Order: sequence, then structure tokens, then C-alpha cells
Amino acid sequence: MLLHDTALIYGRYLRQSLRSRFAVLFGVLMPLLYLLFFGPLLTDLPLGGRGSSWQLLVPGLLLQLGLFGASFSGFMIILEKGQGVVERMRVTPVSRLALLLGRVLRDATVFVFQAVLLVLAALVMGLRAPLAGVLIGFVFVALLTVSLAALSYALAMKVATPQGFGPTVNALTMPSMLLSGLMLPMTLGPGWLDVLSHLMPFRYLVDAVRDAYVGAYATAHMLYGSLVAVALTLIAVTVGTRVFRTAGA
Repeated sequence: MLLHDTALIYGRYLRQSLRSRFAVLFGVLMPLLYLLFFGPLLTDLPLGGRGSSWQLLVPGLLLQLGLFGASFSGFMIILEKGQGVVERMRVTPVSRLALLLGRVLRDATVFVFQAVLLVLAALVMGLRAPLAGVLIGFVFVALLTVSLAALSYALAMKVATPQGFGPTVNALTMPSMLLSGLMLPMTLGPGWLDVLSHLMPFRYLVDAVRDAYVGAYATAHMLYGSLVAVALTLIAVTVGTRVFRTAGA
């Protein structure tokens, strides 16, 4: 029943996304602008990492896509609460876990699709990376999206208005982006900033994907990144499910 309910919710929201093709394409605009206007500035600069500047920048942009996109997914729940959609779903026998999983899997599908578009554009710009590394990057985008979308929906269930949701998410996502080294390796900064960035879980995901993009798979970065991504996903889904159940979603 859980698989059936999840597939039902997933299909419902995926169809909504397919009807909003412009929104799906617009979501990749910000990372694409970074790729077009920021990426060429890094060419031939000593960035302190293995591989080319594109192999450093593109993994960060992929995770930036998941970070900002998934973090704001909860806006949909706020709108649905105002329209009574959540109340109508509450009286159905659909599993509360399925109500969450169907949504976050739809988000993962959309953002992985956007990540594919971004990588294709990067290949035109000059990115060269092994296929296995690119596929590993998509897996990390999916895991990051599932975890952050689950937390975003949980927060949205607790917040009454978009005015309370937006500033809270911004206050969390901006430090996450700056301290995780999405744009440039944190090793380029002062030592205290590099140490501080290790308290940010997204830092480990970025380092893992950058290793994958240069074909280094059996590294400490890959191990730590994989463990953090899986742990973050499990914790986020657990928290999100508990909130959905207690809130009667």
C-alpha cells in the first residue's frame, strides 16, 4: 500500500510539474547564469584542486540547484493549506509517509532533470568529466533534494504564512551556500574559514562530487560525502514523516 500510495501522490504532483514546463526550465536559470558568466572567469586560475576549473565549478552548481530549489519546495504546502487541499487529503486513507515521499520524489525527479540540462550546457562550455562521475553527481543531487525538500515541507506544515517561511529558509540557505564551498574550494580561504566549513554537512557532498568529476571514487571525500548524504536523507525523511503525521496532513 505504501508503494501504491507513493506512486499515486508522485504521479499527481509530477503531472502538475509537467504542466508547468516554464517553471521547470526557469529553475535552472540561476546555476546556468553562474555557468555562463562566472565559469569563464575561473579558466586557468590556480584554484587549488584537481581537474579543470569546470570540474570544480559544475559540481558546486549542481548542489546549489538542489540546495535552493528543494529548500523552497515547502511553499506548495502553504498554498495547498490555504486552498484546503491538505484538509481533503487528510480524510483519505493514503499513508502519511506516502504524502511526503510522493512529493519529495517528484522534486528529486525535477531537479535531476534540471541537473542534466546544466551538465549538457557545461559540456558545451568545456567540461570534461567521466560518465560515472557525472552519474554519481546526479545521485548526490537526488539525495540532497529529498532531504532538503522533506525538511522544507516539515517547516511549511508548521508555518502559517509565506512571509514566515521565506525569511527562515533564506536565513538557512545563504550561510549553507557560503560555507560549503559551492562556488570555490574552501581551501582557498583562511584556515579558520576552512575549519568552520567542516561543520556544514553540504561541504562533504561538494567535495565528494568534485572527486567524482575527476574520476577519483575511492577517496575519503567520497566516503564521508556518501555517509553524510545518506544520513541527512534518513533524518530528514524521519522528521518530515513525523511532522506530517502529527499535523494530520
